[in-house]
Amino acid sequence: MKKALITGITGQDGSYLAEFLLEKGYEVYGTVRRLSTPNMENIRHIQDKVQLLSADLLDQSSLTDAVREAQPDEVYNLAAQSFVKTSWGQPVLTGEFTALGVTRVLEAIRTVNKDIKFYQASSSEMFGKVVETPQKETTRFHPRSPYGVAKAYGHYITLNYRESYDMFACSGILFNHESPRRGIEFVTRKITHAVARISLGKQDKVELGNLDAKRDWGFAGDYVEAMWLMLQQDKPEDYVIATGETHSVEEFVSLAFAEVGITDWKKYVDADHPTHLRPAEVDYLIGDYSKAEKMLDWKPKTSFKELVSMMVKSDLERERENK
Repeated sequence: MKKALITGITGQDGSYLAEFLLEKGYEVYGTVRRLSTPNMENIRHIQDKVQLLSADLLDQSSLTDAVREAQPDEVYNLAAQSFVKTSWGQPVLTGEFTALGVTRVLEAIRTVNKDIKFYQASSSEMFGKVVETPQKETTRFHPRSPYGVAKAYGHYITLNYRESYDMFACSGILFNHESPRRGIEFVTRKITHAVARISLGKQDKVELGNLDAKRDWGFAGDYVEAMWLMLQQDKPEDYVIATGETHSVEEFVSLAFAEVGITDWKKYVDADHPTHLRPAEVDYLIGDYSKAEKMLDWKPKTSFKELVSMMVKSDLERERENK
């Protein structure tokens, strides 16, 4: 039986990956921070099937202890300060978690057993002010947020350990991926949550930022398969994981409201709200996943429309239960 250790197991990606690996017959370990009360909502249905260990991306010894205890075949680093907006308010903390945290996990693996395979969650935010469209593995990075900068560090330190220590360490450059388990602070989930509440008469309006911003949005449940596939290859390489389509925030809003039968959605949306605008916006993000399709035999299964519908239905169900 293979063993995997997932940092960030209680998050969106971590929970879908844990489910996926359990179905593959893995013994699954996950890390939770010592001093926090972890939110177990995303893994409650599988909590009795996974083993949780105390570890913190800010604390080297705890990560080394977790790797030593789990003795995994594979480590997936999905933990980070992952909210772009917060990275401007807390740039140093974002760097500690999202950049240096990667080095600490790699050091833990190198100390315990450098034959452990490592996956790093890189991000399309590294491309930022894009130099070519669509973006692929060879596209130069120009991050436009402290989060994007931290992710670029994590990406390059993974490459550095691969080349310096002959470790099986690779990064998936994942474009935006959403699900009903997305944190409510992220714009997609904020929209679907608000739409559900507005349709049930619980909320009047939703405040949003730039409706013209465009992203390549996929389903997180599809993307965790790509993470696993990367670690099953003969040699470690980096891959862009995306849908190859781009959609605006306005399209997302329109589809979400249509899901509950509201067509005149503009009267419920307060757009360009100053508190929700980024100091520096990223450009036209759209990923070229042709390498993943060719080398991993991977492609996205869930359409943009299906994703929006899935998220709205889930939030409607939640809100009907929370009377």
